[in-house]
Amino acid sequence: MRLAIKNARIIDPASGRDGHGDLYVADGKISEEFARPERVIDAKGLVAAPGFIDLSARLREPGLEYKATLESEMQAALAGGVTSLACPPDTDPPLDEPGLVDMLRRRAKALSRARVYPIGALTVKLEGERLTEMAQLTEAGCVAFSQANAPLPDTQVLWRALQYAATFGFPVWLRTEDAWLAKGGVAHDGEVATRLGLPGIPAFAETIALATVLELVRATRARVHFCRLSTAGAVELMRAAKREGLPVSCDVGIHHLHLCDMDLGYFDANCRLEPPLRSQRDRDALSRGLEEGTVDCVCSDHTPVDDDGKHRPFAEAEPGATGLELLLPLTLKWGVERKLSLAKTLARITADAARVLGVGSGRLAIGAPADITLFDPAAGVRISPETLKSQGKNTPFLGYELAGKVQYTLVAGNVVYQA
Repeated sequence: MRLAIKNARIIDPASGRDGHGDLYVADGKISEEFARPERVIDAKGLVAAPGFIDLSARLREPGLEYKATLESEMQAALAGGVTSLACPPDTDPPLDEPGLVDMLRRRAKALSRARVYPIGALTVKLEGERLTEMAQLTEAGCVAFSQANAPLPDTQVLWRALQYAATFGFPVWLRTEDAWLAKGGVAHDGEVATRLGLPGIPAFAETIALATVLELVRATRARVHFCRLSTAGAVELMRAAKREGLPVSCDVGIHHLHLCDMDLGYFDANCRLEPPLRSQRDRDALSRGLEEGTVDCVCSDHTPVDDDGKHRPFAEAEPGATGLELLLPLTLKWGVERKLSLAKTLARITADAARVLGVGSGRLAIGAPADITLFDPAAGVRISPETLKSQGKNTPFLGYELAGKVQYTLVAGNVVYQA
């Protein structure tokens, strides 16, 4: 479709553009100006930005459809302005075979909605013992390899995995946590967990594992992305690693920018997350690190959970929170709190995330994919189970009023969502 978006405030963090004007779309790409478009969208009062890119969104297929379906979560993504998303391999069965990856990509393509980028399993069945056939999984469409939240306690297996990945240029995405130090823990090891009688996970469970992987990166020069940092110590280690020039990047989950262990209140199971909500000091360090660029980008860590999984005592509740539809309003809230420009705020979920994912979207340049989100930065959104399109209604932000409402989402030049 030949489409024109008129009178928008165009923000392209990749180029630094921020001004009012028109955008033109033809053949699925952003185009030069042309006459006689087939459709005109009047975007007066709206921001036109690159479609948002989410580096961690669990779609729950295959195998976990009772928690959510590909269709429901793709609809939630579009309602949140997310046009590209990476899905971790911890499905059932895990994404450790080319056939499973191919099936997921075909299902996603048939829905003609957001772009789905599968992350392949690093080890067979995520058991941490044997490496998967990474080359075959890459051919099937995997863009990186990960253990998701599954532990990989055997350091030699991890060393071999990074050696192999470095040889062929495969990116490895890891969430670092010492499996033995975290064993049995459900909350940050601090005063709140002690008062509530919850088994704790110390902050050094993350930094010890992170320091180990950084040593392996020095030895192998593998390209590693660290997922969902949660501690101030991890931010410091990443700052030093980047100064050293190691081929590393990292992200933070959106919930960890706004919440801390104090928000557990009286055992709120919606605050049961992996990694756990840490101290106020950790939260503030993550926020500063994201502002400075030590932390590259922010993700929703979207993890829909059914009511049976959440309506339990805190220590027995299934970890995770829904986040696709909250990525924009919570990112805007972070930007306002840090007094950042809208362009710099949006960079963390567009251009910076695109660089980590290695895709050509996340920008509004001529010839770039026409993945565009039009949103009203001032319009309020009340978070409730009725307003969430995701099948998972589990979020610590239920009842909150947040600013930032998506009005239109375009993928490859097609209007796939309209409020």
